[in-house]
Amino acid sequence: MVGVSIEDLAQAAGPAAGTVSDPLDGQPLTESDAEGWIPRTCFKCGPPRTVGIELEYLIHRDVNPPEHLAPDKLKLLHDDIQTQALRSGFTVEPGGQVELSSLPADDLPGAIADLTADLEKLTAVASRHGARLTGTGIDSLPLPGRYLQEPRYAAMEEYFDRTGSAGRVMMRASASVQVNIEAARIGAGPGEFERRWELLHAIGPATAAAFGRPTRHPVADPRLKGYRLLRQGIWRRLDPARCHAPVPTSGETLQDAYTRWVLDAPVLAVRRNGRPWTAPRDLTFRQWLREGARAVPDAGPPTLEDLKFHMTTLFPPVRARGFYEVRYLDEQPGPWWRVAAATVAALMQDDSAGDAALEACEPVRDAWELAAREGLENDRVREAARKVLEYAAQALDRDGLGELAQQTSEYLDRVALTEPGEVEERPW
Repeated sequence: MVGVSIEDLAQAAGPAAGTVSDPLDGQPLTESDAEGWIPRTCFKCGPPRTVGIELEYLIHRDVNPPEHLAPDKLKLLHDDIQTQALRSGFTVEPGGQVELSSLPADDLPGAIADLTADLEKLTAVASRHGARLTGTGIDSLPLPGRYLQEPRYAAMEEYFDRTGSAGRVMMRASASVQVNIEAARIGAGPGEFERRWELLHAIGPATAAAFGRPTRHPVADPRLKGYRLLRQGIWRRLDPARCHAPVPTSGETLQDAYTRWVLDAPVLAVRRNGRPWTAPRDLTFRQWLREGARAVPDAGPPTLEDLKFHMTTLFPPVRARGFYEVRYLDEQPGPWWRVAAATVAALMQDDSAGDAALEACEPVRDAWELAAREGLENDRVREAARKVLEYAAQALDRDGLGELAQQTSEYLDRVALTEPGEVEERPW
């Protein structure tokens, strides 16, 4: 999800951080203010509802071979979707991709049921417009023009263009499954934040490879050559300061490391009224806090809203938002998004399965680059991916979700080892 709004982050952060009653609201923010606000906002026990799922889809004309929809046709389709009675949130991504964000659910079946019902409505709307939803990580078609023209996306495109075309591909041609899971369960013992964070990152390369969709997208950027899983490769190359996971230094807590990483990340865009949002080159948010108007004369010192906005422009594999937002899963063909979401949720909620997966992934726990370049063609990555799915299936079965457990067991042989185009990509 590229287009997270300030309101989204404020709502996720909770009443104390996101409403007008916050004492920091509307005031110039100090470095000390930011260092206190980030950990108490991004790392929380709960919430009472434990699972959320976000699905992004590419939109293609329903012809063979597929084509992009013209912008005016795409707008009509989006407008039609807006009239539907959806339980999930609906947004549009910079390239015209559509996104459904489930409400936080009490459990995994609840989140899946809500999205399933809404996807049926989106599929019907797309069909009426001669289009279809395509589930894959990177579009196989040539890059379309940018659909959204808001200043946020113009600034984002200009920022990423400084190092090549990877940013444009990410913005306009990528789609993902994102799983939102509580960062720490209420009543859990000490170290729960750290354990869950470690688990999500340790299984990350193998799980990303398991659900990575090989792409036929025409790659022009030389930095992206050689990646079997192009969406994963883009996140490796795009901007390490904002796209790679923060790593605690010796003696540093997870919360402090995350705070340091947020503040030391470059500013991508500066919000202005009626003017471009371009940010000064090489300006970190910490420098902006320290220098204020000297750093950005036409915007002044940053506020809490500027910090919230800055955090929506950071794209690590897992983003802390008061819950953990898992970002490393490609969108899937057909109904297989359920397996992607269920795998992450099951390993987070079943401690024995999570521990087994953690051990199985130890040989490849930091192998993000290897997983992106070779995917399941690498023996070590493939073996770890199989174990991840095996333990997730066992956890789902123990939880009484037998059908979902069976689908998870079948997933690798049915989908992950096939090439694009060999699997039906329609959601239903």
